[in-house]
Amino acid sequence: MPTASPATLTPDQRRALLAYLGQFVTEHKKRRMREVLPWRTRHVALVLEDIYQPQNASATLRTAEILGVLDIYIVENRNTYRLNPDVALGANKWVNLHRFREPEEDNTARALAHLRARGYTIVATSPHRQGYAPEDLPLERPVALWFGNELEGLSPAVLEAADMHLRLPMFGFTESYNISVSVAIALYTLVRRLHRSEVPWRLTPAEQDEVLLTWYRRVIGPKWPQVEAAFWRQQARQSPNSPA
Repeated sequence: MPTASPATLTPDQRRALLAYLGQFVTEHKKRRMREVLPWRTRHVALVLEDIYQPQNASATLRTAEILGVLDIYIVENRNTYRLNPDVALGANKWVNLHRFREPEEDNTARALAHLRARGYTIVATSPHRQGYAPEDLPLERPVALWFGNELEGLSPAVLEAADMHLRLPMFGFTESYNISVSVAIALYTLVRRLHRSEVPWRLTPAEQDEVLLTWYRRVIGPKWPQVEAAFWRQQARQSPNSPA
């Protein structure tokens, strides 16, 4: 079936496709998307390295979605990232999961290179390194926050490659927070700081249309390629220059 990546469409094509697919989305759902969309950001990205407990994997994803973080990067060298639907509560439908899980590959190195190429500052979280507190972390440039697995934390490769380190304040005897709590504290603080700042953290209008199109497809469900193919056939009849 002819489909297209949202980023490859012209603005006119995206608008036309959104109008067409919108016929298959309830008014309530469309209204909620329009309310939530302005709060989505790519200025902060969440990166999870070798997380293996489904409850933690799901809780971190749910927290990120609630706080408006659009992109979550999953690095799987030794452990498979698995979601618990009872914890995630459908949050995975509203975020973008980018998975680095090629066998026999250094997926950490691949993810680091990918994020650097997209202009992210690499921020490693660790209770064992001196670093910024969430209230002080520089946010002028987009940041990719890396969190490690439940037992060992981040890999030495990330700790050494990081541009900055983040350390959550702790005042008790226990060595570290649960990872889902660490993610919640860090993301909540950083997102609230962005909301109060002059940093251009919001998605561009084109990015918002791309996200909205992705959401429409997910809400329509498994039949969205057939629905969209009908749109492109209609466009082809109207214009010989259509990508269909």
